[in-house]
Amino acid sequence: MQQTSPDFLTLIEANKRIIFKICNSYCRNMDDREDLAQEIIYQLWKSWSSFKSEYKLSTWMYRIALNVAISFYRKEQKATPTVLMGDHVIEIADENLEEGLETNLNALQQFINELNPLDRALMILYLEEKSHKEMAEIIGITSTNVATKINRIKEQLKQKFSSR
Repeated sequence: MQQTSPDFLTLIEANKRIIFKICNSYCRNMDDREDLAQEIIYQLWKSWSSFKSEYKLSTWMYRIALNVAISFYRKEQKATPTVLMGDHVIEIADENLEEGLETNLNALQQFINELNPLDRALMILYLEEKSHKEMAEIIGITSTNVATKINRIKEQLKQKFSSR
């Protein structure tokens, strides 16, 4: 069995937000989120020795975490028809935000929940302001395909907002 290195533990601590965000996006309840987080950390640990420093660390983490989450989601989907994003994915710091903005954020979360796993992953990365190149590396598709999919998803979301 491999021994956990201090570098790996530092990596997990410094980037736990990535894991948290993905777990909240793909799991409905706390137990599933914890299970998914453990699986993501385990897969990161298994892959740690093969990480190449010429690649961006966050890209590597997102790629592994999203692959694990999508696999987890597919297994869970057989039992659950939809997966809701966690309440904490979009944290609102200002308590005095207009009610309309809060309603729109909740609607956006709901609409993103309805996307297929790949599109949901793209939206997570898009909201993280990742470049098309980074998204392509993480998801494993071309930058052109990322741009096309993002535009289609944005159009779907616009339509959903206008029809509510």
